[in-house]
Amino acid sequence: MRAQAIRHTPDVAERVAAFLARGGGRYLGMAAALLALGAPLLLQTAALRYQCRAARLAWGDRLEELDGARRSAAVSQQMLRESQGVGAAAQHAPYLVISIADRRLWYKQGATVLMTARVATGSGKTLVREGGTSAWKFDTPRGRLTVQSKELNPLWVPPDWFYLEEARKRRLGLVHLEAGRALSAGGASQIRVEGTEVIRSYPDGRRQVMRPSKQHLIIVDGRVLMPPLGTSQRSFDKVLGTHRLNLGDGYGLHGTNLPETVGQAVSHGCVRLLNEDIARLYQMVPVGTPVYLY
Repeated sequence: MRAQAIRHTPDVAERVAAFLARGGGRYLGMAAALLALGAPLLLQTAALRYQCRAARLAWGDRLEELDGARRSAAVSQQMLRESQGVGAAAQHAPYLVISIADRRLWYKQGATVLMTARVATGSGKTLVREGGTSAWKFDTPRGRLTVQSKELNPLWVPPDWFYLEEARKRRLGLVHLEAGRALSAGGASQIRVEGTEVIRSYPDGRRQVMRPSKQHLIIVDGRVLMPPLGTSQRSFDKVLGTHRLNLGDGYGLHGTNLPETVGQAVSHGCVRLLNEDIARLYQMVPVGTPVYLY
């Protein structure tokens, strides 16, 4: 509807021309990268989407989004250069393509689609760290990555941002438990790490191994407790599904215990699949496979 209205506006051609003059022509480089990968179907859908968005951005003169578009174009151009530089044998090897905007994955060999699946990708949200000096940005990375390793029944070790995010959602405080130091709690009790367990001890000699809730949290005296790395209270199974393909820097393709989120932009950067889909990929995709994210 928006594109149709734009065509009937007298000065749209001038705005589009100005957009291209500012470097917007590079915005369609993503389509060229996909063509180099031998993906005509992806090329058609991506080119149409980017052309429509380019027109919308030119009409609204939204410079911040134009900058983002240019960054996406730079990623696609890098992908194109890499694809042109590999040998003929490598060009026929299987590879993965993930569209962050479409939230879909393709496993391909040449122009042949071996498998396709819906995925969940990064939410794009920002979480300001304690102290307000920096922040986490929950985006799925763009560019060329590689399957570095594979895991069966992966464990989830919550990063620091998980505890901060959950504390803010609940409007609670956050307290860090450090190994080797006791934390005073209600009832004259103390919380400390013994071995790999978080223990709460009382003056009468009672001792309690603290167990996280179904939400993977321990709340003490109105504060969310962040256990140290290496404790059993900071390691959970069945959160990342049944399989994981690691892409490095903490990113990966993995299953989920929340299948209803697949197809949405809700993750903290990783790419989620239904457990049955990641199980298929786990069997099909070897370590070393290129992964193109755009």
